[in-house]
Amino acid sequence: MTTRPLILLVDDDERLRNAASKVLASEGYHVLSATGGQEALEILKRQAIALVVCDLRLPDLDGIEVLKRARELLPETEVVMLTGHGSIEQAVEAMRLGAYDFIEKPLASAALLKAVAKAMEKQRLAGENRQLRRQLRQQRSVEALIGDSPPMQSVKQLIRQIAPTDVNVLIQGESGTGKEIAADALHNLSSRRDQPFVKISCAAIPETLLESELFGHERGAFTGAMAARPGKFELADGGTLLLDEIAEMTPQLQAKLLRVLQDGKFQRLGGTKEIQVNVRLLCATHADIPKAIEAGKFRHDLYYRINTVQIVLPPLRERREDLPLLACHFLRASAQEMGRDVRAIAARALEQLLAHAWPGNVRELEHVIQRAVVLAESDTITLFSFAPSTGTATVATPTENGSSVSLPIGTTMDEAKKRLAQATIEHCAGNKLKAAKMLGIPPRTMYRRFPDS
Repeated sequence: MTTRPLILLVDDDERLRNAASKVLASEGYHVLSATGGQEALEILKRQAIALVVCDLRLPDLDGIEVLKRARELLPETEVVMLTGHGSIEQAVEAMRLGAYDFIEKPLASAALLKAVAKAMEKQRLAGENRQLRRQLRQQRSVEALIGDSPPMQSVKQLIRQIAPTDVNVLIQGESGTGKEIAADALHNLSSRRDQPFVKISCAAIPETLLESELFGHERGAFTGAMAARPGKFELADGGTLLLDEIAEMTPQLQAKLLRVLQDGKFQRLGGTKEIQVNVRLLCATHADIPKAIEAGKFRHDLYYRINTVQIVLPPLRERREDLPLLACHFLRASAQEMGRDVRAIAARALEQLLAHAWPGNVRELEHVIQRAVVLAESDTITLFSFAPSTGTATVATPTENGSSVSLPIGTTMDEAKKRLAQATIEHCAGNKLKAAKMLGIPPRTMYRRFPDS
């Protein structure tokens, strides 16, 4: 059975309250009543009220004040004002301040039910819109980790499972695999999503300044500290803090961080006052922390604290089936950003991407696509070049006959995979084993999907 909304009726006229309560109850609404503004506010603090029907004139607080306080306590609650003939101007002012509607006295049952039904419909639609926005934000958060390969599907599922909790998370993976994007998704899918999300790289800040950046400092704490300044923990209070490259933190700072994780308290540099914070901690690193522990560079007790749940992002070479989708995504973004009319990638160019080792992972792929868009002489990229700094990975040789298959932006992932696989089989003169090896997929997958090719 669907739970009907809870309505709060506020009026000092007992006969009006009783009559209105009976009318609303006859339509299935649950009704609470209050004789004055203070009593109404106490109820609003304790109950999830969907709608307030409130008289403008009350013996203690006036209806305008009740409206303001109700909107502060329960922003999603609608308010309908009751007004006498001489208070129309006040009723209009109430609507300007957020009231949904007003009803003139003497109160007619039909007018009351109509106003309540309209207000409840508005609230229902607003709730649906909030839910849709929340779902869209969740979808965008996870889908920012582009890829449909089994390793990426596992990562996305884990993020969806742990994001609503407050557990500390350690995000590991090689440089360029998308650790910060995973952290963004964890925050955006959490109950803290409307609170601050503060990020700091432990590797980008000198050791002498990192403590101040994390915990803040008081005036005169060190030379140049001309004023007190809050640190990242204070700024993230109520929200989420990402410590990127956590393995670069010195053992001394690790000890202070451990204490914050244990009791949520710390002192600013040069201060004596205990500061209490409520922060969800996300940590990221490409380093092998167990090896760092063996070398005495990382505290094992801190490792257990930050590693409640671990997310490991796979390197790009282990999810090559995601390359066409990633390449099209970066192509679209780069072409739009640079104002270039480059819309497709030839099949032989995709073969190059599939054959490359990708030591720089997704970040390297993005830069390769950007460079290709800048240098493209037509609307189709036919050849990629790789910067020497990316290593000595081999690159596939273009087909001798120069044949290619264009993949326009907007091509579905299934269609892109199908066309690329078929072109590769043709390039390999029908040798599916060779084609599967070139594409980096299991031979059985090739034979199952293309039995007649």
